[in-house]
Amino acid sequence: MLTRLRRSLAVLVLCLPCLSVTPSVTLAADAPADPRARIEAAAQTAMAAIQKGPRDIALGEEGSLRLPAGYGFIPKAEAAAMLAAQGSHTGKGFYGLIVGEELDGFLVLEYEDAGYVKDEDARDWDATKLLDSLREGTEAGNEERRQMGVPEYSVVGWVEAPNYDAATHRLVWSASVRTKGAENRGDGVNYNTYVLGREGYFSMNLVTSLASIDKEKPAARELLAALDFHEGKRYADFNSSTDKVAEYGLAALIGGIAAKKLGLLATLGIFLAKFWKVGALAFVGLGAGARKFFGKKDAS
Repeated sequence: MLTRLRRSLAVLVLCLPCLSVTPSVTLAADAPADPRARIEAAAQTAMAAIQKGPRDIALGEEGSLRLPAGYGFIPKAEAAAMLAAQGSHTGKGFYGLIVGEELDGFLVLEYEDAGYVKDEDARDWDATKLLDSLREGTEAGNEERRQMGVPEYSVVGWVEAPNYDAATHRLVWSASVRTKGAENRGDGVNYNTYVLGREGYFSMNLVTSLASIDKEKPAARELLAALDFHEGKRYADFNSSTDKVAEYGLAALIGGIAAKKLGLLATLGIFLAKFWKVGALAFVGLGAGARKFFGKKDAS
């Protein structure tokens, strides 16, 4: 439904200030000085740039996404500009954002050229120990957040324990996170999906709420199944004589490495109160673009 897509984009606008990644995008020289006008303009531009499924989305030399019907892809430039409008920036592996008619949240699509990630540790990993590692890494990251003056958060528990398919080299795991001191705002969820390749891995991370995750899991898995590496770039194409091996194994995508990125997928309520008026303004600007995008009248 159109209403869900609009809600997804509105949530995206509200959650974007929690991003904390490597700067690579700057605002255009002619960007509006008023932050609210700037965010609204960037959101409208992003809506106008959405590529509607079904279609193939090229992901550099590495792979492609067979975007199904009912989803929209916001390309790197427009998605990054929307992040930059709110003081957040993307790294070199950022490809864009995915929204959908059946999603209340949104997905962040990235590629990490870490090298070939060995998956042997998936054979006997312990979900309890992995959760402890994720919590420890998150607490370590809270020290930096404290110094930056941004909210700290904690990992509540698994929403879905880590599950790795050795045949397809796809990993799925999900944890609920909560802003410290914000117990009544509801838990946010980061539903993390990965596909391993010869030279690195793609990740598609769904940002949503605990109340919505059960109905959105199938969408995240559908998109993961539609993400593939090109011939020659697949996990099975690895050449031990010539190729780079990652400095960490598969468990690090759940533990230490993942904890550093949880700021991207933190609780949806972190900035809700502070940015509500800004987000609502941007939301108003998205309505006409969403209707034009789907060619439908608002069903709300």
